[in-house]
Amino acid sequence: MAIASLNNQKNLDVKLTPMPNGLRILTMVTILGLLGTLYLGLVNVGTDVEQGAVQRLFYIHMPAFFGAFTAFIATVVGGILYLMKRDPKWDRLAVAGVEVGLALSAVNLLTGVAWMRPIWNSWWLWDPRLTSAAIMVLTYAAYLMLRAGIENPDTRRRFASVYGILAITTVILTLVIIRIRPDTIHPTVIGPSPQDAQGEFDATTGVVIALIPALLFYSTIVPITLMWFRIRLENLSDAVAQRKAQVLSQ
Repeated sequence: MAIASLNNQKNLDVKLTPMPNGLRILTMVTILGLLGTLYLGLVNVGTDVEQGAVQRLFYIHMPAFFGAFTAFIATVVGGILYLMKRDPKWDRLAVAGVEVGLALSAVNLLTGVAWMRPIWNSWWLWDPRLTSAAIMVLTYAAYLMLRAGIENPDTRRRFASVYGILAITTVILTLVIIRIRPDTIHPTVIGPSPQDAQGEFDATTGVVIALIPALLFYSTIVPITLMWFRIRLENLSDAVAQRKAQVLSQ
């Protein structure tokens, strides 16, 4: 029995492959980019004459949404390719996109709420943009619940792929709703704000210098780096599950 136990333990020994040089470089770029964009948004840019320092949240709030958008697009790509090829690596991309996108969406939603309290004097209002953002977050949280509720791996991947493809509609709605709903009070940082919007940024110096680098950084480097780490973790999880199944079948 002791020998069998030792053999089983050996069979379950799964090691994570060494970190690729590309991921090491991306990690360093991500750290430096995070520090740089935070400096531009929290220190370098001028203080808004109407909203004060709380306006600086938008240099995290808005880029985080576009980072989530990139991650959710990766989920769509992963879902489509999995349905076409039935290769589990595309499912790993899809679930990595959801988890990273959900985290960035939560940052977007929470920073929006933090801005809203002093500006609109409320922790929550059923504004069209806020409501659509909350629906988006709940939709992708339900994606993870769906995966957790299906035991068969193939069935789980198929259902999750279809769900992840359809869920992108909530992201698109959140992106465009302030352009199609004139009754929103949500301000627009770039371009004209809706008629009923409350909060302007025209008088703030250095907005473009702080916002554009953050948008580019959060839309590309941040989600790519985080998804790469998440895919590596999913690879390890799948390897452990396979080894466990082999041991139990003996």
